[in-house]
Amino acid sequence: MSGEINTDGIIKENYTLIKDKKICIVGLGGVGGFLGGTLARQYPHVMFYARGDRKDALLKKGISIESEYIGNFTVRPEKISDKAEDFGIMDYIIISVKNYSLEQVCNQIAPMVGEKTVIIPIMNGTNPGERVRKYLGKGIVLDALIYIVSGSNEDYTITQKGKYASVHIGLNTPDIEEQKAIKDVHAIIQGAGVECVMEEDIQAVIWKKYVLNCAYNVLTAYYSATTGELRNDPKKVEEYKELLAEACLVGRTKGVSIPDNMEEEQLRHLLYIQTEDATSSLRRDMDAGRLNELDTFSGYLLEEGKKYGIGLPVTERFYRELKRR
Repeated sequence: MSGEINTDGIIKENYTLIKDKKICIVGLGGVGGFLGGTLARQYPHVMFYARGDRKDALLKKGISIESEYIGNFTVRPEKISDKAEDFGIMDYIIISVKNYSLEQVCNQIAPMVGEKTVIIPIMNGTNPGERVRKYLGKGIVLDALIYIVSGSNEDYTITQKGKYASVHIGLNTPDIEEQKAIKDVHAIIQGAGVECVMEEDIQAVIWKKYVLNCAYNVLTAYYSATTGELRNDPKKVEEYKELLAEACLVGRTKGVSIPDNMEEEQLRHLLYIQTEDATSSLRRDMDAGRLNELDTFSGYLLEEGKKYGIGLPVTERFYRELKRR
């Protein structure tokens, strides 16, 4: 599919907003590749910061998306480079990298960042926004997360499973400039055909997903399992519930607004919403012997539990077992 601009209805308004703006995607894996492809299909000045074999593949073939949510297409961005200086100052930067590489990546992309650059880290964990603010020291950094099941294949194409992909953005106490940035990013993402929600309490929403990840990512990695293999085994479902309960306990102790029915809601997500063949990025990384984000999930949770004097025996057991691998 070509990158033709859809100018129908509200999307036309979003295109008017963004047609002269420059957007860079940093991290072209399952999440960044999906968002980069959808944005490049819609807007003229989308650019990819990519390195190594991925950069070479993207330069040669563009990015191909196979999606149950938005369909299948191939598109080429305006520019692809591994040198931040090639891009100039960006209007918007989406960062979607692994937590262990975030500081290094921020140092590399610093030449793209101006005082008015809006930076949207869409990553796992509870504090990537806070860390980006520390590492870059400039720009307008939003807090964000995404609900999606997607992955990057060996040929750097992107496969997305399920009939949903939902980006959530916000800041808990935004000033006027930050409020405008939130509204603009919302319009841009919606205009590319991806659901985007502006949140009043973004930390509560981030923790909602984090609680899910502390159970789902850890258990799928431990058993090298899919959603179906978890939900169809009563023992694994019970362990899932225990991991959810421990993560919720830490969040509530920290003062995060976590509803009383959070555990039940996230269990329903596993049992009834996710597709049978879905799995986690942590499982894929551990199966392949790659660096992974176990410390973003169980490691961080155990540190916070220790800080507040909370024992987390189930989380600790899975963490120690996975660390031995």
